[in-house]
Amino acid sequence: MGVKIFAGRASEQLAANIAKSFGAALGDVKVSVFSDGEFQPSFEETVRGQDVFIVQSTMPPTENLFELLLLVDAARRASARKIIAVIPYFGFARQDRKDKPRVAIGAKLVANMLMAAGVDRIMTMDLHADQIQGFFEVPVDHLFASTLFFNEIDSLDRDNLVVAAPDAGGAKRANSYAKNLNCGLVLCHKHRKKANEIAEMTVIGDVMGKDVVIIDDMCDTAGTLTTAADLLIEKGAKSVRAFTTHAVLSGPAFERIAASKLTELIVTDTIPLQKHSDKIRVVSVADLFADVIKRLVNNESISSHFVIS
Repeated sequence: MGVKIFAGRASEQLAANIAKSFGAALGDVKVSVFSDGEFQPSFEETVRGQDVFIVQSTMPPTENLFELLLLVDAARRASARKIIAVIPYFGFARQDRKDKPRVAIGAKLVANMLMAAGVDRIMTMDLHADQIQGFFEVPVDHLFASTLFFNEIDSLDRDNLVVAAPDAGGAKRANSYAKNLNCGLVLCHKHRKKANEIAEMTVIGDVMGKDVVIIDDMCDTAGTLTTAADLLIEKGAKSVRAFTTHAVLSGPAFERIAASKLTELIVTDTIPLQKHSDKIRVVSVADLFADVIKRLVNNESISSHFVIS
């Protein structure tokens, strides 16, 4: 039995780092593109009887998701023994339920498509909603960036630390961090009039003279994050750092971060950073994913990586 690691075009650098950490060469994938935009990925080496790990985050454009589906289908038709989709960033995860009439549950649809394509296992990180694991009829290894972020937080003054949730939806995650770090918790409550636009925000809790750490799973337009950071500074916080797993960073995100009172934003490389910013620092998840792949291949426990949810 062999192991081969391949990459979709959205995650080539991360996949190369995972393969290097694992101790293997990244598999050869060729993507042919037709003049009308249609594309066809193919494995340029045999995968028969192999455990195939396909690394691809599914952030926009939707071609990233469809490329992953095509790669899974190609591996199945090429007689791979097992097909594991390594999805560092699971797109469409915000569509985990019907929050209003006549809308799709996008995350469930994505799960259905991946299983229909022939995936045997899913490996992902910091899902926007934990219940998405239940959308699959195959095992899901849900990893947490907290295993990396705690090392970064340990370098801060723990006695003066307060953890903040940027909104009510992130309260559970922030509370878990606060318990683990044995520090206080504050909540930023926001009211939206429409998606990606905040009408107002208030802070619940005392941050006077504190070093605040904001915890979230993703940063999209950075509106919530920067509004929260500026408000926390106004309320007397000494500094505000943010730890967010997925650097979606769309629209005016970079400009908002640069203009905000954020001291620093620490993200992972589940999504490639589109441009440089002095306020943004990237922590790689490659070694973590490589270690989990090794443990899966050797049928070893991976529970030590489930530090926090």
